[in-house]
Amino acid sequence: MGASIYRNKKPAFVFLIPAFAFMVVFLYYPFFKNIINSFMEIKQLGSSGTGLNTPWYANYVEMFHDEYVWVSLRNTLIMMVVTLVGQVGIAIILALMVDNISRGKQFFKTVFFFPIVISATALGLLFNLLFLYDKGMINQILEMLGKTELTDWKAEGIALFTMMLPVMWQYVGFYFVILITGLNNISDELYEAAEIDGATTWQKVRYISIPLLHNVICTCSVLAVTGALKVFDLPWTMFPKGMPLKSTFLTGTYMYYQTMETKNVDYGSALAVLIVVLGIVLSKVVNAIFKEKDY
Repeated sequence: MGASIYRNKKPAFVFLIPAFAFMVVFLYYPFFKNIINSFMEIKQLGSSGTGLNTPWYANYVEMFHDEYVWVSLRNTLIMMVVTLVGQVGIAIILALMVDNISRGKQFFKTVFFFPIVISATALGLLFNLLFLYDKGMINQILEMLGKTELTDWKAEGIALFTMMLPVMWQYVGFYFVILITGLNNISDELYEAAEIDGATTWQKVRYISIPLLHNVICTCSVLAVTGALKVFDLPWTMFPKGMPLKSTFLTGTYMYYQTMETKNVDYGSALAVLIVVLGIVLSKVVNAIFKEKDY
């Protein structure tokens, strides 16, 4: 009697319809509408298109000639490298270290994950206070250590580093939790057998932990690369409008700038399409580089 309930699939479809309708209305319709808007002429938020651009692909041609598109792509590429090395890389080290301690695991899990639950806007304001030129905490510490010349952390050349440091710090805990969960799924029998054979802690990490974490690391790498394309809130809080000299634009912040600040809605839609295409292509590339393995 109980097994026959699972053979009838009709009730499942009834419960799936509301979720599917929600996705159509709030995900798929806006997505395809955005593609159409990228070919239209829309100069005000909330207004309809007055017709197709002349030519209809004008926004995509303009992207090739827009220097700030290339600036944002360059900065986003740097952000991807920072994300892979600074977030996923550090998260792997922290996860392996926490997994090899006997006490305080829950404490470190909570501490490392804590930045994720803080609003990115609040973090942006916090780091703005840290990096203030005059009376900022970092410059005050440097003064105490004997440095006489203050550092302008938002100056051209160093601003990109200032922006990416808090972004890297915020999301280390996210990948740490994923990786520590993957480590918890590795059977203790493997470590016990290796210990009987005389394996050191480093050898257990090298030959058991890291190989069996391969698929989890692949997942984290894909999330890191695609996530770097849509980073917005924290960089925009620290460097609104790409300041200084629009040199800190990322793809997400530049799209917002064009849509909300300059009211160039159709061009902002084209930039959104570019972000989606880049996300798909880069996720495929990362998946090809970090191929998952069957164990």
